[in-house]
Amino acid sequence: MKLWQLAARNLLRNRRRSLATLLAMVVGLTAVLLFGGYRSNILYGLQTGFVQFSGHLQIQRQGYYLDGGDNPLGYGIADYARLVAAIRSDPVLAPRVRVIAPSLQLGGIAQHPGSGRTRSVMASGIVAAEYNRMLQWNEHDVVNYARPLALEGAPEDAAVVGTGVARKLGLCDTLAVPDCGSRSPGPGPSGSPSGSPSGSASVPAAPSDGGEALPDDLAALAAQTVRETAGGPGAAAQGSGRAERRLELLAATAKGAPNVVALQAVGWVNLGFKAADDVYLAMHLAQAQRLLYGREPPQVTAITVQLHRMADMPMARERLQALIDSPAAGGQALQLLDYRELNPIFDQTDEFMASMFGFVTLLIGVIVLFTIANTMGTAVVERTVEIGTLRAMGMRRSGIAALFLREALLLALAGVVVGLLLTFVLAWLINHSGWAWTPPGYSYAYLVLVRIWRDPPLLAGAIVGMLLVTLVSAWWPARRAARLDIVEALRHA
Repeated sequence: MKLWQLAARNLLRNRRRSLATLLAMVVGLTAVLLFGGYRSNILYGLQTGFVQFSGHLQIQRQGYYLDGGDNPLGYGIADYARLVAAIRSDPVLAPRVRVIAPSLQLGGIAQHPGSGRTRSVMASGIVAAEYNRMLQWNEHDVVNYARPLALEGAPEDAAVVGTGVARKLGLCDTLAVPDCGSRSPGPGPSGSPSGSPSGSASVPAAPSDGGEALPDDLAALAAQTVRETAGGPGAAAQGSGRAERRLELLAATAKGAPNVVALQAVGWVNLGFKAADDVYLAMHLAQAQRLLYGREPPQVTAITVQLHRMADMPMARERLQALIDSPAAGGQALQLLDYRELNPIFDQTDEFMASMFGFVTLLIGVIVLFTIANTMGTAVVERTVEIGTLRAMGMRRSGIAALFLREALLLALAGVVVGLLLTFVLAWLINHSGWAWTPPGYSYAYLVLVRIWRDPPLLAGAIVGMLLVTLVSAWWPARRAARLDIVEALRHA
């Protein structure tokens, strides 16, 4: 206890130098925590977004991820309901699984008959209720930018398009898409807003601005499909609303023949990535299966599994692998991918942010280390006589070293307390400032936030790191003070 009191008095004897050293510690700790909190918020936000859209784990046909993205017919999972039932009934997985969502990805050509515009799309056949439930996962309590699809509860012919698809097809006004960038075309030759009679099921064969028209034979097929699904001539009496929202989606069936399905655009979604928004179209899974397989047994391209907790991933992966290797898979060659494998940008971002954080932490650590070493070294020189006197009074070398290490540790503890208080204030100001930025490749801005108090590893690591840097920087001056010769030290009087 006496050594602690003596160490505190020595720090107060030279308040200016102690304050300068304390300030370096506080600024260093605050900078590390703020940057680390910003990094943590980005990584947890990315992880949350990827898990919301692709789940923790996905079951696919072997090779689909690398080679089958444009070939759902060659990489479909047959008898998928049996596998889904096996997962739901598994005593180990059932309490840990939150959502099981089969989906079907397919490519096609979408056309808006009212404007004659066409657009290549990547359509997703989903179970809307399960998809929207996946979007609610937020284990890390980050700002959730995901919004539920309007597909849930909508008719079986409903579809939701990305903002880019809405712009390309001229649906911006009809769907009330904000900041769409390109509005729907003006009145056409017939005087109607779309250039064709309201409620008409015709498909223009001539090209129009913003896209190319379908070939004559495919346009005739689309027109016939629309007439059949629209209920005949009386469908025009339903008003221009449905006609303005009508879409036709063309794709190849399992037998290689073209097939067209009539859809009604009921909403839009901004996925954040412009490249994805420009081709995104979501529809009910049953509708997508009818488009591709007709009366053949339906298949899916992925079975998404979302867990309650991230910590359950290793166990769930092991158990799911056992299931897809069992008879429940029907002898199909299936593979299991996690969200990191499905979204390699996460690991790339993690590595980049880790390298930046490590570099900044190293620079700050070096500055703090030399500042403390300089302070303690100066103190040793100025207190040479005092050190000789203490040694002459019987204090051991270990006691001298312990005294200087205690002084450094007291400075570090004070720096940690003040640094945490300053970090709390600055983090609160940043999180409530409304500061936002648009990341590369994204189509809307994200808030700049720092995540500190909800990231215990960061907090503990920064505190322990500060204490270690302080002790390491004070060790050499303390050792030098302890090794001073008593007679030589007293001669400085």
